[in-house]
Amino acid sequence: MHVLLRMPIKLSLILNIAVLVPIGIALAVDAPWIASAYGPFTAARGILLSIYIAIGLFSVLLLFVDEPKFVAALLLVQVVYKLTTPITVGTIWNPVVISNLIIAAFHTITLILIFRSATR
Repeated sequence: MHVLLRMPIKLSLILNIAVLVPIGIALAVDAPWIASAYGPFTAARGILLSIYIAIGLFSVLLLFVDEPKFVAALLLVQVVYKLTTPITVGTIWNPVVISNLIIAAFHTITLILIFRSATR
C-alpha cells in the first residue's frame, strides 16, 4: 500500500473506534443521555449495538491488515447507511444523523483515495 494512502485509511479506522467505543458502551449500559439520541431500549437498538460492535471489531482488525479493498468494503457500507439515516430517521437534526453525515463525508474522502490508488 502506498504510504500516502495509509494515513487516511488509519484515520478512518481510528475515527470508527473513537466514536464506537464510547457510544457502544453507552448503549450497552443504557446511559441516561443515550435515550434522547437513540430512543428507549428496544430490540432494534440492541441490533444496532451489534452492528456497531462488528464495525468496531473490524476497524481494529483492519488497522493491522494491509488490504485497502477490505477497508473500502467496510467504509462503503458505512457511508451508505450513514447517508440514508436522514431518510430513515425522518430528520437531519437528530445528533446521531448529524454525526453520521460528518463521518460519511470523512469516509468518502478515504474511499475516493482508495479507489484512485486502485486504478493506477
